[in-house]
Amino acid sequence: MAMAKNKTQCFTCNKNKITYPCKGCSKEFCLNHLTEHQQILNDELNLITNEFNEFKQTINEQKQNPHNDLLIKQIDQWERNSIGIIQQKAQECRKIVLAYSQTIINDIKNKFNNLSEQIKQIHQENEFNEINLNYLRNQLIEITQELNNPTKISIKEDSQPFINEILIISSKSKNKTEFHRKLIFSSSSHHFLEPKFNKWKQNAITVAGRNEKGQKLNQRNSFDGICIDKNKNIFIAEYYNHRIVEWKSNAKEGLVIAGGNGEGTRMDQLKHPTDMIVDEQNHSIIIADYGNRRIVHWLNRNQQIIIEHIDCFGLVMDKHGFLYVSDCKKNEVKRWKMGGYNNEGIVVAGGNEKGDQLNQLNCPSFIFVDEHESVYVSDRDNHRVIKWIKDAKEGRIVAGGNSEGRNLNQLSYPQGVVVDHWGKIYVADCWNNQVMRWCEGKAEGEIVVGGNGQGNQLNQLNRPMGLSFDDEGNLYVADGTNCRIEKFEIIL
Repeated sequence: MAMAKNKTQCFTCNKNKITYPCKGCSKEFCLNHLTEHQQILNDELNLITNEFNEFKQTINEQKQNPHNDLLIKQIDQWERNSIGIIQQKAQECRKIVLAYSQTIINDIKNKFNNLSEQIKQIHQENEFNEINLNYLRNQLIEITQELNNPTKISIKEDSQPFINEILIISSKSKNKTEFHRKLIFSSSSHHFLEPKFNKWKQNAITVAGRNEKGQKLNQRNSFDGICIDKNKNIFIAEYYNHRIVEWKSNAKEGLVIAGGNGEGTRMDQLKHPTDMIVDEQNHSIIIADYGNRRIVHWLNRNQQIIIEHIDCFGLVMDKHGFLYVSDCKKNEVKRWKMGGYNNEGIVVAGGNEKGDQLNQLNCPSFIFVDEHESVYVSDRDNHRVIKWIKDAKEGRIVAGGNSEGRNLNQLSYPQGVVVDHWGKIYVADCWNNQVMRWCEGKAEGEIVVGGNGQGNQLNQLNRPMGLSFDDEGNLYVADGTNCRIEKFEIIL
């Protein structure tokens, strides 16, 4: 009786035997050599496991001795050669380096934990082949390379009068968290700005005031100051409607949260409000009631006058809770301590009568205070933005200042002003119907939106006033004479 022809050649011994396939390498093995093949795979798995354990030890060493000592020493040396405020900025630089290093370690740790679970599962199930091993080996190589090339950051210096500025620059791929920060130093007369310059779509989306002028809640009548909360709700000072209106995100009409009872001097009335500060936590709002020459605090529709007899225009509050107010008639900016509104306040900019000298202002409008308590003032009738460092006796021009005009080194009756984390200055160039961006120390600015003539098209503005950004970097402009709020979406 003939035997069944079910024998094939064993890959190892080359003899015709009953064989068993290995799905990993797609080869046939007899029973003895299949067991031998499996043992070889076991040995390779053990080798990978040993390499993994060595890598685990390296990670633990990295946690205790991060690879940023040289960078810290460079920062320390720079700090010793600088003065005053530099010490504070050096610490900020260290935090950036350490934060970046920690992010890398955390990323590697997450990959490490994932790989650990996969190896553990393979050991438990005892089912694996070449495909599994190649995958594990490649994963181990990848995270080992990431650890051996840890932070890829460097110090970049740009020599200027008095000090050298430093930047922490990451060379990680673009899809990684960006730790590139600009550090602003108040003792330098010129700043080199290197962070990426954002751009915005040139056709805006009208997010408030879509209908004709009027006093209805879906209408508008000259917008001045605006602010955006974390939920992208928009708060607007309606100058001629004598009210503050909140527009919820994607709403068809606004909600009056202060005023709205006609022009007047009663506590429940406003007269030509220009700006406001919104406290989301306690639902209160501080308003520059310009026409009544007072600053009022509205809390759950209860009102209190906190400062009187002041021609207030712009309002801002710093991180310590100090209130700053621009007085467009006295040509000064004053600061009040929270709760200390009964005193006269402290002059922090101007206060030397009307003029165009560096210690003077001429009809200051909107203001901004950065994290170093430097005050940026839209010095409207001097056609410039001027920066006053804390406790300075005079300011320095950071935008415009070359008389009124349309050239890139000029402004025309500037209004809203916002400064980003890198020190770039955004200005509502009101009578030029555009928003400009200036880098401190540069001779010229650049147009970021508008600049297409006076008009009401979506790429045009008509006397822009207040400016604000949401947490995604979208730019909001109070398009004054068009009586609308325009949202210019950031291009990522």
